[in-house]
Amino acid sequence: MLKRHLQGLLNFVRIPITNAVAEGFNSKIQAIKADARGFRNFLNYRTRVLFFCGKLDLLPFLPH
Repeated sequence: MLKRHLQGLLNFVRIPITNAVAEGFNSKIQAIKADARGFRNFLNYRTRVLFFCGKLDLLPFLPH
């Protein structure tokens, strides 16, 4: 198995980047989908994903 993945292992040693962040987002998105048990339309699903995964600043803007 190591021989089959040798190039990938060497690449990781040289440049230690993984897809852990993408997997984390995917896990959050799947949880959102499971909690909803279906959405009426794609826009509602997209809005919920962006709300929970978008790291939006929701504090109101108060001009001085």
